[in-house]
Amino acid sequence: MNEIEVLDIARDSMMTMLLVADPMLIVGLVVGLAISIFQTLTHIQEMTLTFIPKILAVFAAMVLFMPWMLREMTEFTQRIMDKIVALG
Repeated sequence: MNEIEVLDIARDSMMTMLLVADPMLIVGLVVGLAISIFQTLTHIQEMTLTFIPKILAVFAAMVLFMPWMLREMTEFTQRIMDKIVALG
């Protein structure tokens, strides 16, 4: 295995990680922004107000996107296994 193959695996790993994590991160960002705007408009500065809606929204996004995430991770694992077989 040479440097190019190692860098290719590392790049593929990082891209897969970003793709799989993006839905939860984006949902958390949008919900956090919406709660911040709500807090600003109503002058409610309760720190714990942000946690429960964000947790529920990220959990819902995880349930919603789980089949797609599983497919992405399965395809990534298959690519890695194919590379291992090709080396042998």
